[in-house]
Amino acid sequence: MLRIAVTGSPGVGKSTVVAKAAGKLADQPGFKIGGIQTAEIRKDGQREGFSIRDLASGETGILSSVKGSGPRIGKYHVNLEDLEGIGANALRNALECDLIVIDEIGPMELKSGAFVSAVEAVLKSDKPVLAVLHRSSSHLLAQRIRTEFEVLTVDEGNRDELPEKIFNYFASQLSGAEP
Repeated sequence: MLRIAVTGSPGVGKSTVVAKAAGKLADQPGFKIGGIQTAEIRKDGQREGFSIRDLASGETGILSSVKGSGPRIGKYHVNLEDLEGIGANALRNALECDLIVIDEIGPMELKSGAFVSAVEAVLKSDKPVLAVLHRSSSHLLAQRIRTEFEVLTVDEGNRDELPEKIFNYFASQLSGAEP
């Protein structure tokens, strides 16, 4: 079973690499992708938080915001309601899909026990997984992923070619061919 995690510095393009690779895979006939995708929320050029989207249903919510009352990570408050209601549910539902995408496993997401449990359920499955992993998290789940996944570090020099490389890994695995 193929499991890849991408990591790297903030803003280097980890989520973009995963989104591009997953998009190419989603274009394959009969191939179903589930899981979550996060994105910056910007207002007047300033990052105000992050959204979270269920890749299968399209449901979108707020992962974190500079305003709020949830657990704090830096200047952001984690919205546990959407993280659990959209994020954790999306991962559990993705167990019915051909590929599970988890963008991201980082400090914000790891504030939720329900999210951690959903990721653990994914890891217990035999499903292929493509994840974004925070570069320096010491959480036990992040450490486990570092040992069980092939971890690719995204940098400015490889971020343009990594989506194709990741697509080829998964496509060959699904077809039974060698990458």
